[in-house]
Amino acid sequence: MKKNTVVVFIMVMFSIFLLAGCTQANKSDDSSSDIVLKTGLVYASAKDINDMNPHLYTGSMPAQGMVYESLVENTADGIKPLLAESWDISEDGKTYTFHLRKDVKFHDGQPFNAEAVKLNIDAVQHHAEKHAWIKLSTKITSVDVVDEHTVKISLSEPYYPTLVELSMTRPYVFLSPNDFMAGQTKEGVKGHHGTGPYMLTEHKVDEQAVFTANESYWGGSPAIKKMTAKVLPAGETTFLALQKGEVNFIFTDDRGADSIDVEAMSQLVDSGDYQLIRSEAMNTKMIAANSSKSDSPVSETAVREAIWHAIDRETISNEIFGGTETVANTLFSANVNYANVELKQRGYDLEAAAAVLDNAGWARGDNERVRTKNGKELALKLYYDSNSSSQKTQAEFIQSSVSEIGMQLEIIGEESTSIANRRATGDYDLLFNQTWGLAYDPQSTIAAFTSEASYLHTTSGMKQAEELYRKIDEVMVSTKEEQRKALYADIMKMVHDEAVFIPITNGSVTVLAPKDLKGITFKQTQFELPFEQMSFE
Repeated sequence: MKKNTVVVFIMVMFSIFLLAGCTQANKSDDSSSDIVLKTGLVYASAKDINDMNPHLYTGSMPAQGMVYESLVENTADGIKPLLAESWDISEDGKTYTFHLRKDVKFHDGQPFNAEAVKLNIDAVQHHAEKHAWIKLSTKITSVDVVDEHTVKISLSEPYYPTLVELSMTRPYVFLSPNDFMAGQTKEGVKGHHGTGPYMLTEHKVDEQAVFTANESYWGGSPAIKKMTAKVLPAGETTFLALQKGEVNFIFTDDRGADSIDVEAMSQLVDSGDYQLIRSEAMNTKMIAANSSKSDSPVSETAVREAIWHAIDRETISNEIFGGTETVANTLFSANVNYANVELKQRGYDLEAAAAVLDNAGWARGDNERVRTKNGKELALKLYYDSNSSSQKTQAEFIQSSVSEIGMQLEIIGEESTSIANRRATGDYDLLFNQTWGLAYDPQSTIAAFTSEASYLHTTSGMKQAEELYRKIDEVMVSTKEEQRKALYADIMKMVHDEAVFIPITNGSVTVLAPKDLKGITFKQTQFELPFEQMSFE
């Protein structure tokens, strides 16, 4: 061989060996990655977990559900023990005595006992105005330690949803006494040590949060040893991350939004790497209308009814959600307690919508695109969550539909926190929202009708608002089942007749997970998943 040829040959062979070595290294890396993914899950989240203080409301509920626990748990078979092994209710319904588990510690090693229960509930009650939407917060008069593992909660009057509200993801959950600031939590906390199956071990704001299995968990150490919440924009970015294996799990978040659309989910399932699992109907996706906004057309019942008639729910269900959500014609789905009530039917009917507006004096000339009344245009704004691709698509579809009846609808996407602030301040015409869900309804969503932080602006412009609020107060303290049924029926009929909540679909919780992940189940709440029950084959 000539010298130059030999040099080239050697260089080529060196390159081949180098490439072979890189290939082996990459295979080794992939193998290592596989091992990590067999013991952990990385899920995509469109938002940061935020403040994990369980006595406030800015934190991610799925994340808080991994770390903190309540006294009791709401299940398909009713209220079951959790941190309390059992409980007694006094004959007058005003005293609840809980007998606590004796084998529970907080993540920092502090014992979970009656003193810790009292400290936590008292901390919630010391910030009472923040929790006014929970009727229980207005009923608790005292929390008393009976002995180390027995605690008594006294109420001002009987309140039948007490156990249900104590089972919520927040605020009646428990944080280590070491994490309190001057005996309180309302100004912040020093740590996030709960009693749950996972511990928060890392948090890089707007990047990721890491939750590590609690090996001392009273319910047994979880098989999934590491949960990582990775902040990624919903849509294409999350889809590509799933394809590349950068994340391997997504689920419907606490805003009722999915990270990717139905078509993208189907594509991933067809690849053979993922499975798709859906819960039963958990909630109702709806539009809340601000009946109290007197300077807006939305304050008129006729306008709200016209919007209701103008929404083609079948198309939204089949085309936007691919049949994964069902048509909702009422605020609560049929599987919600007390919701079997006969209500006026309002189907998709553009002619009926136009007739309602005509009768209400909203006129439309032959060449006019937008109706007017007393010189004012029929123009409204609809706010949607900018991180939800399905809400955006629905908003565009509804915008097009209502334009056919002479209504101008401006659609505006904002962060969920901004929309929540609008709901609390009343700075909206229409906005997307959802009911509390199967575990909490109807009482929780209905109780929120009277809360300024939730739906007070939605309901306060109703003609019978005062009667509505009186009935809500009455149903919450009723001890008679038949009376409760009658009161709930009246309440549901009142808000239905005035169309202040415009239902769209019944939503479920969707999970997209690795094909070999087992034990995927759902709770009665849309806000948490039982990750501790999952494992790989």
